[in-house]
Amino acid sequence: MSPRRARRRESSRPFGFPTSLDKVEEWPDGEWKVRMLNGSSSTKNYRCPGCDQEIRGGQPHLVAWPNWTGGDEERRHWHTACWRKRLDRGPGRSRY
Repeated sequence: MSPRRARRRESSRPFGFPTSLDKVEEWPDGEWKVRMLNGSSSTKNYRCPGCDQEIRGGQPHLVAWPNWTGGDEERRHWHTACWRKRLDRGPGRSRY
């Protein structure tokens, strides 16, 4: 008897379809759409608005934008810790 072969399951998603799902988070400063990125898909470097440090390509991080029509033009790439701590900033610093 020959060993079984593992069958590959064909994906019903079209090529290039995003694998991560956007989730909506409610915060005191409004509703935000948040997408977690594992870093393997990012090749560019971004500047985190929370700490003003660079997020290098390939580093896991998240993208957040306001949950309103046209809010996707306000997308920003954040370190995960900076996003969670953004409301703790002192006065005089923008929260977004």
